[in-house]
Amino acid sequence: MLRYWESELRWMAPQKSRSKQRLYRKRDIDMILLIKKLLYGQRYTIAGARKKLREMGVGRALETGNLTFQTDHRARYRKIREELVSIRAML
Repeated sequence: MLRYWESELRWMAPQKSRSKQRLYRKRDIDMILLIKKLLYGQRYTIAGARKKLREMGVGRALETGNLTFQTDHRARYRKIREELVSIRAML
């Protein structure tokens, strides 16, 4: 998965050792977690995540820790719907 992300997001390229092993720094790990949150948590596509990261100014976002996203409304509505279905079942 990480190699695929590296191929799609050109600027996400960790340093490599002499034996060609990837050396991830804390900044790289923070970037990976941010991308994971966009792709899996917020359900962005790769292209959408790339665009969102450009809009956010990733360097500044990682430095300041300001990684705020819109709330996941689908999950929230799904939970409300489940609660309403359970209330209807009680009636």
